[in-house]
Amino acid sequence: MFKKILVPTDGSELAEKAVQGAIAFAQSTGAEVVGLTVIDPYPTQGAIEYVPVQSFDVYLAKMEDVAQTRLLAVTQRAQAAQVKATTVVKKTFSPYEAIIETAEAEGCDVIFMASHGRSGVGALLLGSETQKVLAHTSLPVLVYR
Repeated sequence: MFKKILVPTDGSELAEKAVQGAIAFAQSTGAEVVGLTVIDPYPTQGAIEYVPVQSFDVYLAKMEDVAQTRLLAVTQRAQAAQVKATTVVKKTFSPYEAIIETAEAEGCDVIFMASHGRSGVGALLLGSETQKVLAHTSLPVLVYR
């Protein structure tokens, strides 16, 4: 079946549940897990710019720390379940592209990710990284709810 599972996380509660689900799935199938988190290379959000109070270097160091904390949780959960795990941090403004690129680069045969369940105007304006991944990858995607 699946041998290598990519599981992206943004540290949200839903993403953490998906991480747990991916590790349980990997454990049951004998697969390994690749944890991924994506950080913004510079703090902007759409049309609204945010200029950090601190310097760019301080911002980037804080984001790297956040990323490592997210991925440490993946590694610790995987170790507890005796599942082999590696982790990747990507810096980009396009998380869905990083997810697809990482899955391909790491030789993953499935992407296991959370559905954040946005609906209505929120989904229309913000979009969904899960929807973008589904639309742009040829790999199987398991959407965890």
